[in-house]
Amino acid sequence: MSAATPKGQVGIIGLGIMGGAIAKNLAAAGWQVIGFDIAKDRIEEAKAAGVEIAKDAAAVAAQATNILVSLPKPEALTATVAAISEAKLPRRVIAELSTFSIEDKETAEAALRAAGHVMLDCPLSGTGAQARTKDLTVYGSGDQAAFEKTKPVLEGFSRAHYYLGEFGNGSKMKYVANLLVAIHNVAAAEAFVLGMKAGLDPETIYKVAGDGAGGSRMFQVRGPQMVKGRYDGAGIAVGLFQKDMKIIGEFAARIGAPTSLFNASAAIYNAAMAQGHGGDDTASVCAVLESMAKLRRR
Repeated sequence: MSAATPKGQVGIIGLGIMGGAIAKNLAAAGWQVIGFDIAKDRIEEAKAAGVEIAKDAAAVAAQATNILVSLPKPEALTATVAAISEAKLPRRVIAELSTFSIEDKETAEAALRAAGHVMLDCPLSGTGAQARTKDLTVYGSGDQAAFEKTKPVLEGFSRAHYYLGEFGNGSKMKYVANLLVAIHNVAAAEAFVLGMKAGLDPETIYKVAGDGAGGSRMFQVRGPQMVKGRYDGAGIAVGLFQKDMKIIGEFAARIGAPTSLFNASAAIYNAAMAQGHGGDDTASVCAVLESMAKLRRR
């Protein structure tokens, strides 16, 4: 197959931080990508990356049999599902990549199934920055045959993918992963603040502590921002992550799982919101802890 020959068609509904990066990587990998978003700036960025823009979600589904959905709110998912269902199209496979409650995803899956389609629950582990470098992990669940056929698409924008069984298991694994992200991110920030308060250089903390037993993926990913004390250009904003944390907390409470460390970390994210970091990257919890420590950087 020549480099100019498309590997196939894939639709993407939602071209934000995650969806836009995914669309760009798939186009670069040789896929014919058909996308849609309600935001004009996202559409222009996607077009510049070689994505064909459809007029709406139904138009994406009319052209592509495999569709990825990456949306910020469950209301957007509901509207997208309604548009695809009402279009009366032949069978489509829709992989839902967002982090929503299992109930919201189950409602969407039932509606698409009634319209003759298959929906997979495939949330992603990784930040927007990681999405740009294909450093994402896919937690897939639902119809296994459909998941197997979708794997070539997943390999075009991720470094790893796992099939986890019945629909909803992907979301459950994402809750597990994001619980760790929430805790490890605050732990990394706490370590930086301890070291800086003790007089250590943040660059040295990142290099030396990160190379030891206390290092973590969050220390590696968000450490550079904490070193610089710059939290703009959010991989995932504090305000958006609050949505994920609420879902995790409610799910854990419903099944009776203790989450004491997660709950403790939530207070720091709440403080970040209160201090105006809602649009900043979640690494900004370091700024919150610096304030609490009355730390002034040199």
